[in-house]
Amino acid sequence: MARRGKSAFTQALAAHDAQRSAKRWIYVPYDQLHDGIGPLADEDPEDVGIVIVESPAKAARRPYHKHKLAFVLANERHFALEQAARGVAVRHVVHEDGFAAALRDVAEDVGTITVMDPAEKELRDELAPLVDDGALEVVPHQGWLTDPETFRRSQKSGPPFRMDAFYRAVRKQHGVLMDDDGKPVGGKFSFDAENREPWDGDPSAPEPPTFEPDDIVREVIELVNDRFADHPGEVVAEHLPTTHDDAEALWGWALRDCMEHFGPYEDAMSTRSSGLFHTRISALLNIHRLLPARVVADVEALDVPLNSREGFLRQVWGWREFMRHVHRETDGLRRGFDATPRGPQRSANLLNANTPLPDAYWGGAPSGLACLDEVVDDVWREAYSHHITRLMVLSNLGTLLDVDPGELTDWFWVAYVDAYDWVVEPNVIGMGTFAAGDLLSTKPYVSGAAYIHKMGNYCGDCAFHPKKTCPITRMYWAFLARHEDVLGDNHRMNLVYGSLRKRSKTDRDEDARTFRHVRDVLGRGERLTPDGEFDFG
Repeated sequence: MARRGKSAFTQALAAHDAQRSAKRWIYVPYDQLHDGIGPLADEDPEDVGIVIVESPAKAARRPYHKHKLAFVLANERHFALEQAARGVAVRHVVHEDGFAAALRDVAEDVGTITVMDPAEKELRDELAPLVDDGALEVVPHQGWLTDPETFRRSQKSGPPFRMDAFYRAVRKQHGVLMDDDGKPVGGKFSFDAENREPWDGDPSAPEPPTFEPDDIVREVIELVNDRFADHPGEVVAEHLPTTHDDAEALWGWALRDCMEHFGPYEDAMSTRSSGLFHTRISALLNIHRLLPARVVADVEALDVPLNSREGFLRQVWGWREFMRHVHRETDGLRRGFDATPRGPQRSANLLNANTPLPDAYWGGAPSGLACLDEVVDDVWREAYSHHITRLMVLSNLGTLLDVDPGELTDWFWVAYVDAYDWVVEPNVIGMGTFAAGDLLSTKPYVSGAAYIHKMGNYCGDCAFHPKKTCPITRMYWAFLARHEDVLGDNHRMNLVYGSLRKRSKTDRDEDARTFRHVRDVLGRGERLTPDGEFDFG
């Protein structure tokens, strides 16, 4: 994606005399930007060369958030310069036809290229013909903490897959937060019940660090804003960690300022802080600028409350690894329980949800629901919000509206800086919308207004009253009623369906009318108001 002429990046690369021959060439995809894993860690820098490919076709494939594009490109370029400074040869290739075409051209010149197995199925599929032809040699990706056999053993007979069984197995196998007697530190594997406190502003949420942009970063931002001007979102240079030192600075801030209070406020939401005590390192983890093995070791050794350490480790050792394994085992959720292929497109849609995603998610047409509008604003400003706002605001409201799960998944993929297919497909299709049934989640994660009111402060600035006029609660009951034939026998939902069956016909009719009204108003790109057509009480 370089411009004509000498850019700041090409000049900096030339200064290292990186355009030379090497004994072995390694393709480094966008998810492997670390020299502490794989062939780059095993061999003398003077003997190897790396290939960095920029694909405008990939960047244009979806309307990716501008911040996400700038983050990946700037990190790739800085990684290339860091390797050149170590003595590694560097081939930086921009190819309009994609990664495979670029690598085929390079392989014709240098011979077989080695690559660690890419995380994204989309990239693996594109590169598969080169692997078949011998142009690419694939070796295991050493950035992961667990292997497929560990996952399979933990699941015994296979799907449905359960994270708690995987997490317990991993903790025992690796001795993570385990006592010498083989029992978990603190007497239990999960402290999730202790990590559900709302946040009232005390203790103060830390301000994330900022980063001084250099010529490389400014050049990338100009490129993104020029070539991808029609993409949504904004790029703030000072919010882009792009170098090794930036990654270290962010992690140092997370350890120092976030981890002590991370646990109790892990599920809290607030208009005053989009991240609260979350570390914001997920984007760096997913491109391996920070290595998962390193961050979990640092947190395990940290002198902070056990529920904070365990809560963080469960996200990295547990959910992150678990989701990756589920994605691989199901071919990106394209296979169901019986391993029957669903075809080239993921089509899991247990609840037959087909409502188009409202424009409110794209930020151009506010919904009138303060929780949704606030989180959407956060996303298009930062390409980020933490996991509970993703699950219990964005996915929850999408599910209550019967939004097409594939459309919602694609929205998350383009909007979040840390989203790739192996992350977003199981999280949204498998968990957030329950579109894959109990493949990896025991029940839908849906709620009415009470949960959002309890765990966040959005309701105070909303036109709707959380207990009197907010439509979300009626939408919740309407969702349960619409899908009772599918969900009614789920033992995890016995209590709520018992309550639904006691609900009066008048209330149930009003629930259904409220759902239709909200769906139709948002579908027209209009704002909901408390004095609308229906009584939401």
